[in-house]
This record gives sequence, C-alpha cells and structure tokens, in this order.
Amino acid sequence: MSIHADGDTGTGIGSGIRLGLRANLPQFALLVAVNALVGGMLGQERTVLPLLADDVFHLSAYTAALTYIVAFGATKAVTNFFAGTWSDRYGRKPVLIAGWLIALPVPAMLAWGPSWGWIITANILLGINQGLTWSTTVIMKIDLAGPERRGLAMGFNEAAGYGAVAATAMATGAIAEHAGLRPAPFLLGAAYAVLALGLSTFAVRETRDHARFEAARHPNPTDSAHDAELTTGQIVRLTSLRDKALSAASQAGLVNNLNDALAWGIFPLLFAAHGLSITRIGLLAALYPAVWGAGQTLTGWWSDHIGRKHLITTGMLLQAAAIALVAAGTTFAVWATAQILLGIGTALVYPTLLAVIGDVAHPAWRARAVGVYRLWRDGGFAAGALLAGILADAYGLTTAVYAIAAITAASGILVAVRMYETHPRT
Repeated sequence: MSIHADGDTGTGIGSGIRLGLRANLPQFALLVAVNALVGGMLGQERTVLPLLADDVFHLSAYTAALTYIVAFGATKAVTNFFAGTWSDRYGRKPVLIAGWLIALPVPAMLAWGPSWGWIITANILLGINQGLTWSTTVIMKIDLAGPERRGLAMGFNEAAGYGAVAATAMATGAIAEHAGLRPAPFLLGAAYAVLALGLSTFAVRETRDHARFEAARHPNPTDSAHDAELTTGQIVRLTSLRDKALSAASQAGLVNNLNDALAWGIFPLLFAAHGLSITRIGLLAALYPAVWGAGQTLTGWWSDHIGRKHLITTGMLLQAAAIALVAAGTTFAVWATAQILLGIGTALVYPTLLAVIGDVAHPAWRARAVGVYRLWRDGGFAAGALLAGILADAYGLTTAVYAIAAITAASGILVAVRMYETHPRT
C-alpha cells in the first residue's frame, strides 16, 4: 500500500511524494545496503577485538578489557540522541554523510594502533559513526515506509545490519586464524567505509519531506501529550518515563543491548577459556547475529499482523533462557544452540521495539523519539560492559552471565506488565 501526494499539502511540500515500500523500493533497497555496511563496521570487531585485548595488549582484568565497549556504547548512545535532532533540523542525508566521514580512520586505528588508548579512541569514533549512520538509516526507512508496513521496514533494516555483523565476524575470524589478529581482518572495514561514503554522497536521496508529508495527513491525537507541538525536553520525558509503551520499549532496548555487550565482550573470552580455536569462536560469534539478522524480516512483518507487545515479551524471556544456557554449557554444540536461541529472541524484539516508537510518535517528532529510544538502547552497551566486567572480575565469567540472564528475564516481565499494544491487529 502507498499514499500519494496529489498536490501541494499546504506545508511547502510539492506533489510526487509517495509513502510505502513498493513506491520507494529503489531508495529503500539502497538504504538497506548502506545499513549492511554500517553493520559490517561493527562486525569487524566482534571476533577479533576481545582476543586482541588479551593476546596483544595483555589486559588481564575483564573490566579493563571491556573498556572499548564502554567507550563505544556511551558515545553511540549520546550520538543517537543528536542524530534524531539533527536529522529534523538539517535533514537526514547530511547526518548520514557526516557519520561515514568520521568512520574513515577507524579501521587503520584498529589495525595499527600502538596502544590500548588507540583502540578506545577508535571505538569512540566508531560509536559516533554507528549513532549517526544507523539512526539515520532507521529514520529514513520509517519516512519512506509509511504507517502500514513499519514493522516490515524495520525488519529489513535490522536484518541487513546484523546479517552483515554476522558475516563480517565470521570472515574476520577466518582471516585472523590464517593471517593474524592484525592488520588483515580490519581491511574489510576500510573497504566498507569507503563504499558507504560513496553511496551516501552520490546515490542516497533526502527523505525528510516524506515525514513532513505524513505529518500533514496524520490524524490529530486524542491525547495532547502526543501532539505535533512538543519540545525536545517533552519528547525525552515522554519516551523515557511518561508513556507506558515508549518507556517500556526504552528499558527493553537498554537490556537487549546489555545482552549484546555480554555476547560481544564476554562470550569470546568464555569460549577461549574452554579451549576453542579462533575459527570456532568466530563461528559462534557470527551465529547469534546471523539468526538475529535473518529472523527480523519475518518478525517485523509478523508484528504488523499480530501486534508488538507479545513478541517483545516472548523475545526477552527467550533471550534470558539462552544466556543462562551459555553459562551452563561447556561444549560447542550447547553454545551453538544457545546462540541460535539468543538470535531468535533478539529477532523477536529488535525491529518490534523500533516499530513501537514509530507507532506512538507523531511524525513531526518521530526522529527525535527514535533518537531518545536509541540513546537508552545503546546505553546498554556501556552498562552491559561495565556490569559484566565488574561481575566477571569479582565472581567469574559464569556468574556474570547468569546475572545478565536474570536482568533480561525481569525486563521481559516489565514489558508484559507495563506496555500497551501499539499496533492492534485489524
């Protein structure tokens, strides 16, 4: 289904704007490809960097070894917030291009940085890159898709991003096994950054007028707290605390990425402690985001048909069970099963949470609401790395994993109790 502009809307937007996946398929597909490159920039670290901290920089304390995730998560979280605001103020495309310019030095810093401080600095730049580019591609796809297929659009977006995380994690693991931990694995990231900058500059088109077109036709909300004339401060409060669906989504997003920090920083160390090779660690590191990525095209579409809340609740509880299985396991087969279950759980949650934000937020301030949600969600990287590192140093890796499993289960229960359904089945 698409919505057409037959004439001027009265908002300065001319004719020719259409909403819907089919109507905007070429640009939508291009943005899917760009987001795959965004995911690839993150995937270059998933297998190699935890091992690099131990083998090359000899960081024995888990908290110290996970500082790169803290730096990445904190920077990305804050950048997400500004990405939404800047996208409304300056347009989506300039923010996207700025994100790719910032990414250019990251692979070289990871490949040849002489100290751990260089690695942390590279992850600060990577956090800015991810916050600007991933947030903007999300916002642009929501702009193009319109209200009818928002879950499916987010499924495609997240599937591309995390499918690329998985493929790159597996590829860099295989490269590291044969060519060493540095510099060869990070040359993939250099190619991704150059290609994405070219596509974003010369092929991607601005989508802000699509949001304005939708806003002009958006039904007036019955609750004045959700109308079009909200300040940024009001949007922060609404998304973080006041609206039950938005705030439940924000906390679930934070816990979801707290889990991802655990999978990124702790799982490879746990697997290595049991004697797994780099190739097998790379396979496990890729399996979780591969299932997560592939599943999201189905779960995003599914949420458009049965609603959002129950998928999110089920996904969070399944993640909790999978994480506990990682802690209990000692063999490759058990861990592979756990990674598959964790991927399924995350696929149920990830695009559906974004769809909740799109459902509730008015098009006039939706980009800022996405930014606030992603501020909370990606703050989970920093919180997860700190919490997992502190617990692992004090009580061991297994205890840290069990503790995160318990937090994830509690988050799922909170969604079940607090969130209202934002997209009831018609």
